Amino acid sequence: MKDEKAHCMRLIITGGGTGGHLFPGISLAQAMMQTYPGCEVLFIGTERKVDKTALADLGFVAMTIKSQGIKGKNAAAKIRAMLQQPAALFEAVRIIRKFGPDLVFGVGGYVTGPVILAARLLGVTTCIHEQNSIPGLANRLLGHIADRIFVSLPGSEKYFSPAKTILSGNPVRSKIVKTANQVAQKKYQEPLTLLILGGSQGAQRLNSLMLEAAASSLADRTPIPNIIHQTGEHDEIHVRQKYAELGINARVQAFFSDMAEIYSQADLVVSRAGATTLAELTVFHKPVILVPFPFAADNHQEINGRYLVEAGGARMFRQAELDGKKLGMEITRLLADTKLLAEMSINSGKVAKPEATGTIVSICMELMKDKLAENSGKILAF
Repeated sequence: MKDEKAHCMRLIITGGGTGGHLFPGISLAQAMMQTYPGCEVLFIGTERKVDKTALADLGFVAMTIKSQGIKGKNAAAKIRAMLQQPAALFEAVRIIRKFGPDLVFGVGGYVTGPVILAARLLGVTTCIHEQNSIPGLANRLLGHIADRIFVSLPGSEKYFSPAKTILSGNPVRSKIVKTANQVAQKKYQEPLTLLILGGSQGAQRLNSLMLEAAASSLADRTPIPNIIHQTGEHDEIHVRQKYAELGINARVQAFFSDMAEIYSQADLVVSRAGATTLAELTVFHKPVILVPFPFAADNHQEINGRYLVEAGGARMFRQAELDGKKLGMEITRLLADTKLLAEMSINSGKVAKPEATGTIVSICMELMKDKLAENSGKILAF
């Protein structure tokens, strides 16, 4: 039997492909390492740039396996993806055996499938986390074999077994929670600051709408608001040039590494409705105009955003029904009504779950203790 005191906690986190999947995994890893000094963490993810960049900057060890998604693909692509699965499962088994984890935790994305299945076959404790209101295909299937399922948004519990499912909220990176706790209640002073977040996908149309809004309304406002605009990789130079032509003070980057500092500055946010972004915005009590990415699987971004709209912390517009002039008028209306911004801020904070990471860590540890006791009992009985 293992010496529990000498044993070093080992954790595999699997998932990725978007920041929305990856950042909750990073939050969990950081919390585990802080709670259990010496905890060793291995990420198993995709070969996408967002995964490699985020993990390399934080010093985490990462490995990849070749696995492709099935949903939304044509017949030929589905066949290729399915043919990859046996090799992906074999590779996942090899990695897990070599690393020897106490827990394998899936944060979403197609890569989680073979890793969680391999862990289950090897008898390792498994958990998954579903960020969105409607689970992806991988998590729907994995929900049948995972030991515990954590969900972020009310209503998504219905897709999983009630006995195994916990409404935890979405883990938010520790630096963001810490900074949010230190920021005093927002005082609205002109010029106000507008933050635009397109997300890791679907930023291009939102970028265009914002430039149209800036030209039709914001450039004529007195004083002109300061703008912080995260554009994604393809539009950075173009967007920066357009703001300069309009005479608007804008800080434009493809991506911002220090989102805690960026959130702190914003008085109003225009954003997609990814679950992780919503979790971070509510922790900072930010009023927000949501423009859900219309091509998200099962239209989950629109459904994600409804709880914040119903709480009074957000306005939401479907992209197909929105043009630059309409967006500009809504931004101008809200910036002119700081009392309403303050009310939206309070409402946004009411639905925040800054304790989500701690909840997940606590339940995972109890689960592993129970499994250790169960296995010990089997050994003694034998």
